[in-house]
Amino acid sequence: MSTAVGAQPTSRRPALAVAAVLGLVLVAVVVVVTPWDLLPTPPGGRTPVDPAAAFTPEQAARAEAFAAALRPASLTSLVVGLVVSTVFGLTRAGAATARAVARPLGGGWAWRVLLGTVAILVAGRLATLPLAAYAEVVRHRYGLSTRGWGLWARDVATSTGINAGLTALGMLVLVGLARRAPRTWWAWAGGAAAALVVIGSFLYPLLIEPAFNRFEPMPAGPLRTELLALAERSGTPVEDVLVADASRRTTALNAYVSGFGSTRRIVVYDTLLDQVPDEQVESIAAHELGHVASDDVLTGTLIGALGAGAGTALLGWLVSSPPLLRRAGASGPGDGQVVGLLLLLLAVGTLVSTPVQNLVSRHIEARADLHALDLTGDPASFVAVQRSLGSANLNDPDPPAAWQWFFGSHPTTAQRIAFAEDWTQVHGG
Repeated sequence: MSTAVGAQPTSRRPALAVAAVLGLVLVAVVVVVTPWDLLPTPPGGRTPVDPAAAFTPEQAARAEAFAAALRPASLTSLVVGLVVSTVFGLTRAGAATARAVARPLGGGWAWRVLLGTVAILVAGRLATLPLAAYAEVVRHRYGLSTRGWGLWARDVATSTGINAGLTALGMLVLVGLARRAPRTWWAWAGGAAAALVVIGSFLYPLLIEPAFNRFEPMPAGPLRTELLALAERSGTPVEDVLVADASRRTTALNAYVSGFGSTRRIVVYDTLLDQVPDEQVESIAAHELGHVASDDVLTGTLIGALGAGAGTALLGWLVSSPPLLRRAGASGPGDGQVVGLLLLLLAVGTLVSTPVQNLVSRHIEARADLHALDLTGDPASFVAVQRSLGSANLNDPDPPAAWQWFFGSHPTTAQRIAFAEDWTQVHGG
């Protein structure tokens, strides 16, 4: 590859400076928009968080056994994925793979990027596939999964294909920009990444969700009427109320609100309709409408866009490091053989940002709980549905503190019940 395309030096210091500035802006935005304190202290003090109060002893033992069976496989899968990424990113294996898969099509840089990315991601998925299969066995054993192995394989293939395809296109844009603008590609790529976060938030319910579930309008009736009225009272009208055929895959209970404007809809799992009374469905829907009322999707999109911009600038600084490029067997960010290193850096960045994202998420989920309590005025149904969700979804009633800190995107069931008790005391019992 010519020096003019593959090895022109990226201006690294501006990339690092922009990453630092955007990172500081991101921290400021997170600090400002995260709802750190939601309720005043009740007259009798905060309700103690009691995991034993969430479930019956039998339910708690079952959930703890499920978590104990699944957690080692989850951690092992994470480690194996990182090891595979490291092998492809910090040895010549990534460059050799990109060359080999592109050779039948002429070996051009674009084919190296597209096919190399797909090959590396598929290799990583295959390496963790036995662990994913074991996890599915555990879910079957505890009655959480209803999928046959054919549907499981299809879901794995679909998610892998979507992830690999979208990532390969993103890598193609990234490397293409590095070839066109060797000194400033990271700035253009950061803007493109931020724009894609915004576009993806709008298109996700239209393009990705239908790949895994079928959606039908909820039949006319009291529940549909009440859910639409609930959305109006929340100040967040929705276009439709849909029922997802989740029972084809799971016994888990869930509902959510997705989309913006004309694509916004309440989605209810059919399992939820079969297992809990209407007032509990309304409590869950009120929680989800709380995300809309607080513009949580928009806030998450803003944070994601800032994170994408800062991350891309930092990526521009790292991927232009001569020692890293030598280890990866690439001449520069515009070299099609750099995809292994890029994928490794993205994987590490995702892992490092996970506890921060989940810290913010837990507080945002608590604010949505507050909205549900304020909107329905029904703490009894809120507590009842939290117990129903926790029991049906086999949520660990008392996860290890480190696990909850790193992986917990929601408060625990016991924490949510204690929050509802605090709300009740604040509002006069």
